[in-house]
Amino acid sequence: MFTAIFGSFESGIIYAIMALGVYLSFRILDFPDLTVDGSFVTGAAISAVLIISGVNPFLATACALVVGFLAGCLTGIIHTFGKINALLSGILMMIALYSINLRIMGRSNIPLLNQETALTKVQEVWEKTGIDTFLNNMLVAVGLGDYLPKTWGILIFMFVITFAIKFLTDAFLKTEVGLALRATGDNKRMIRSFSANTNMTIILGLGLSNAMVAFSGAIIAQQGGFADVGMGIGMIIIGLASVIIGEALFGTKSIARTTFAVIGGSIIYRIVVSMALRVDFLNPGDMKLITATIVIIALVMPKMLDSYREKKRKSLRKAAAQLHASSIALERKGEANAGLNSDS
Repeated sequence: MFTAIFGSFESGIIYAIMALGVYLSFRILDFPDLTVDGSFVTGAAISAVLIISGVNPFLATACALVVGFLAGCLTGIIHTFGKINALLSGILMMIALYSINLRIMGRSNIPLLNQETALTKVQEVWEKTGIDTFLNNMLVAVGLGDYLPKTWGILIFMFVITFAIKFLTDAFLKTEVGLALRATGDNKRMIRSFSANTNMTIILGLGLSNAMVAFSGAIIAQQGGFADVGMGIGMIIIGLASVIIGEALFGTKSIARTTFAVIGGSIIYRIVVSMALRVDFLNPGDMKLITATIVIIALVMPKMLDSYREKKRKSLRKAAAQLHASSIALERKGEANAGLNSDS
């Protein structure tokens, strides 16, 4: 159980970068960007091809981020300058990226198991610190000696990277450009009245969103040991599930809190999926069904809770009104009795 949760936490913190990208397009820009399913694979494909070609894995991962940015910008250009519907723009780019990804990879699958990746380099450096031994000794002390993870290095490294991206995103959204981006998602006409170029803010926002998605795809490919042309299918649903779950559980009172909620939602989503797959009658092929079910529950539950709270508030107000009316009736009755007594 602990091993499964640890693995889910590790995957969740990597997928959280993708979820932050989805949050940027769906929540900030209010743009239903389906490019995500393609750009996620593009990041994995670019990094895998460069790594097997002998390029430094960190540089290969950075290249994936740049190419993801370009893919997002193309979606924005198709929408803004091509005057094509937002949803259709994302679908067209997603379809185009499928063929582009095949061209990049040259085949449908590229294995990375025997290649030196960014994560293997991190693991090599981490092993020299001796922190793994210390942490594993702590697990043994609390009775979890049978569930020792192979390494803590990747989890901690990705934790630092993900939160660094979160804080950079928070800082960016508070800048003048970031505020223009948020205003574009809230009300295009209003921000245009201030002479802001909403076309450029949409292109920039989609570029940044897909850069994060592609970066996450590159890391996932290196973690899993392969890049596959079909690994991005349904990725937009996973991103939305992470955003919705996080917002429902942690709230959205500020940008900083919301981006934290997205990261938390991604981790919780991976843990829930991992636990669901341990049920006897479910298998890995049911993952998309599990994802859809989680999203439906995450969408329905907040509305049901709000409806329950509203009914509770109405019943309390009704009870208070009845109590107030009863107290007034009693006062009037007492005054009437007092008047009768005085007359007699």
